Amino acid sequence: MDSSASGLARTKSEQLETKPAAKDSLSRTASAEAITMLEINSSGGVGLAGKPSSGKKLVGTSPGRKGVCRHIRKSRSAQLKFDPEDVTSGAALSRASSASLGFSFTFTGFTAPPEDISGDVRPFSDDENDLEAGMKRKKMIMEPTLPIYLKFTEVKYKVIIKGVTSSTEKVILTGITGSASPGEVLALMGPSGSGKTTLLSLLGGRAHGNIVEGSITYNDERYSKSLKRRIGFVTQDDVLFAHLTVRETLTYSALLRLPKTMTKQQKQERATNVILDLGLERCQDTMIGGSFVRGVSGGERKRVCIGNEIIMNPSLLFLDEPTSGLDSTTALRIIQILHDIAEDGKTVITTIHQPSSRLFHKFDKLILLGKGSLLYYGNASEAMFYFQSIGCSPLMAMNPAEFLLDLANGNTNDISVPSELDDMVRTENLRSGVRNEKPTPADVHEYLVEAYENRVADREKKRLLMPIPIGEDLKAKLFSPNREWGGATWRQQYSILFWRGLKERRHDYLSWMRITQVLATAIILGLLWWQSDINTVKGLQDQAGLLFFIAVFWGFFPVFTAIFTFPQERAMLNKERAVDMYRLSAYFMARTTSDLPLDLFLPVIFMLIVYFMAGLRQSPGPFFLSMLAVFLSIVAAQGLGLAIGATLMDIKKATTLASVTVMAFMLAGGFFIKRVPAFISWIHYLSFNYHTYRLLLKIQYDHLPSYPNTNLLHSGVKEVAAMIAMAFGYRLLAYVSLRRMNVTKGA
Repeated sequence: MDSSASGLARTKSEQLETKPAAKDSLSRTASAEAITMLEINSSGGVGLAGKPSSGKKLVGTSPGRKGVCRHIRKSRSAQLKFDPEDVTSGAALSRASSASLGFSFTFTGFTAPPEDISGDVRPFSDDENDLEAGMKRKKMIMEPTLPIYLKFTEVKYKVIIKGVTSSTEKVILTGITGSASPGEVLALMGPSGSGKTTLLSLLGGRAHGNIVEGSITYNDERYSKSLKRRIGFVTQDDVLFAHLTVRETLTYSALLRLPKTMTKQQKQERATNVILDLGLERCQDTMIGGSFVRGVSGGERKRVCIGNEIIMNPSLLFLDEPTSGLDSTTALRIIQILHDIAEDGKTVITTIHQPSSRLFHKFDKLILLGKGSLLYYGNASEAMFYFQSIGCSPLMAMNPAEFLLDLANGNTNDISVPSELDDMVRTENLRSGVRNEKPTPADVHEYLVEAYENRVADREKKRLLMPIPIGEDLKAKLFSPNREWGGATWRQQYSILFWRGLKERRHDYLSWMRITQVLATAIILGLLWWQSDINTVKGLQDQAGLLFFIAVFWGFFPVFTAIFTFPQERAMLNKERAVDMYRLSAYFMARTTSDLPLDLFLPVIFMLIVYFMAGLRQSPGPFFLSMLAVFLSIVAAQGLGLAIGATLMDIKKATTLASVTVMAFMLAGGFFIKRVPAFISWIHYLSFNYHTYRLLLKIQYDHLPSYPNTNLLHSGVKEVAAMIAMAFGYRLLAYVSLRRMNVTKGA
């Protein structure tokens, strides 16, 4: 019996030994081109080694679980002899672990768990069941990731605030220095307004304009547009199409972003693998949902956003507040997913506001910001050690993240005040005559900034100056001068975007509210003009009033529908264009043409009801010509709405301008006044209402020579040519307006 137990223990020990070794093999494959991870030794020198968490093999000296756990603890144990000068140095990097954070709690009442117990506590892994999906997670099979080492030194950012008479500069970041390597999760933490999102945008190449100083390098090279396809950026807001399902969202992303060397089937399989890897198989056929549409949960939406970025196998992944609005368990699952992504050789950088203690343990590195200044950079597990070394210790058991945020805010409640800071405050109080025993937030902030500058900053800056041994062939792959537009040709981009737009907007265009609106209007018109008689002058005038209403209704209705097109999709356009997912011309053509089948469906129903109820000219020719005139009016009106919306990109302003424009078209068209002043009469040439009304009169009453004005219409070719010119002209104006947007700069 004892031998059997011993054999089982040895088997389990061997499994623990071989698993990191296998992971090391994957890490070497992912790094490619003999690129190895950097490990800084205790003397501050640079050496070459594999990733400590995945490249070192565990060797047990005795069989059984306890022996294995002891060696696991040995690789993670906190070093009792702590030298504050070693924080963020090479020696500190080799000691990164959550156990050292647990040791720091002994100062506040926490005690690190015994070795036997802590060995039984297993973190989430790829082989564990996903609690939310209820199924075993499947590791995504992807090609090797090209590693990118990110370094940033003395990064400063200022915003120019323009006033009425003068402009002022507001400093957002003041000299931020740090780095991130493949296989690591770097967390940017700090209170609101500390500059986390700004720093993330700068590192991801998303911040433009204003004043930027300092150095940001990717494998010791400056940012270039070719890096766009190597960077994934997940914004804080979940920018997704509400009426697409999870599978459709990821599939369209795969078809647009994956390289052209992959077939359509391979791209669809990649989307399926991402769904399985993120545990989204349970909701893969559920709509994303939005403010007015029920869909997936908040955690699932966030995972879909992450899947949209990792589907292209990026080397760098940036995330802005990925756990915002999520419960602690779901947030922990999101962070674990980020760790799984980092293990594939990716560099992951995320902002975090106030993580739980479990989330804090998951981060490899930490940057703590306060009022735009750097308060700490180094291993997250050694942050407590560092602040204790400068005299800041919690006086009660608390979440380390809460402790750090209190310090960043300058709040010293339940925190020991360093003697140096206390003496400085007393000296200042004596000079100023102010009686205040506690330091102010400004005093705490100044002390923390000076402490970091004096103890750590210089060593970090020197370390970051050391070059990274990157091969020239790898640099050539990462910084190729050829700009790639997604993974599809222009025709494929147009086709994909066309069908995506058709699926997304069919729910709005074919909603019961809109159908009821058109049907109710048509029935009311049919009843009011029921079998109108054109044999009398009064009946003829009444029917002409119906034609005027049709021209106005199908000129007014499409304008205000098309106005919302680009302002509503601006966030999505910004997101997708920022990574060169497709050409703007392909998007514009697909967006405008995918609306036509939906926009022409309701007018057909409208005309079928009104035309025959009102007793208009009963023959096939006039009916289809009337339908064609209405179609031309809709296309031209849509062009005007698209141009106004794309130019202003503000729904309120666009609606106001459209109302004034349509009103001017109607008044200048001579509908209400026959003698239009010459200085304003030219407007009717741009009015689709004017041309549509003249065409309808020509079609219905051309056979009646006694009807006035029909002899002035001639053949109607001029009206048709004017409508076609407006349809293309207004759309061209809309396209030019989109090209001039800041987001499409350089497109």
